[in-house]
Amino acid sequence: MRLIALSTLKAFWVRHPDAKQPLLAWHEEVKHTDWQSPTDVKAEFGSASILQDGRVVFSIAGNKYRLVAWINYPYRVVYIRFIGSHRQYDQIDAQNI
Repeated sequence: MRLIALSTLKAFWVRHPDAKQPLLAWHEEVKHTDWQSPTDVKAEFGSASILQDGRVVFSIAGNKYRLVAWINYPYRVVYIRFIGSHRQYDQIDAQNI
């Protein structure tokens, strides 16, 4: 899968250094996958929450942070839409961000 954009993750881990290694691990795993459906995501990341229209919420760093991605399965692209703490996540609409 192609990931857009790593710069979003980097900007986050500059402010939250404890998230760097978990985000790098997530990034490495995602870029070497070939998800064709939400079922494939769930098989690899059992704790992921599948939303509508290709949105997926991933738990990062032992569920300390949340990452919302929009996945375009036909084009094999993962767009990072949000990364933040649970508190920040609770203040957004993950389906529309």
